[in-house]
Amino acid sequence: MSNAEVAAKLQRAADGLLMPSESEFPFESVQWQISQQEPITSKKILEFTEHPLDVPVEVVDLDYFFRNVAVEKEWHDEQQKEDVKKYQKLVETIKSNLSDVQVYRVGRINIDVYIVGKTQSGNLAGLSTKLVET
Repeated sequence: MSNAEVAAKLQRAADGLLMPSESEFPFESVQWQISQQEPITSKKILEFTEHPLDVPVEVVDLDYFFRNVAVEKEWHDEQQKEDVKKYQKLVETIKSNLSDVQVYRVGRINIDVYIVGKTQSGNLAGLSTKLVET
């Protein structure tokens, strides 16, 4: 499967979902070409996304990142339960199409988020969104 096909599949899985924080933002697919042996690093993510190299980057686990939206709670209403299922499907789609997945949180307060992993062809693909945390 090509990078573009993986990116399109991830985008379809994320359609209609918003990442909740102090504001809500949609997900957008991302894809980058890298050389086969090149490791994914915070510095690489900053270069790919054209952020200054001194911007803080926090790397978190995929399940940890989605912990508040992909786990059903007793107090959820029907709509929230449906949303949880959509987020669970999104996480499953990410895991089944990408390897070495990491979530990169770039910046503070207005945070750019990149959920990135390697495709079968060895390139990078994933999703981006934004968080606002004051």
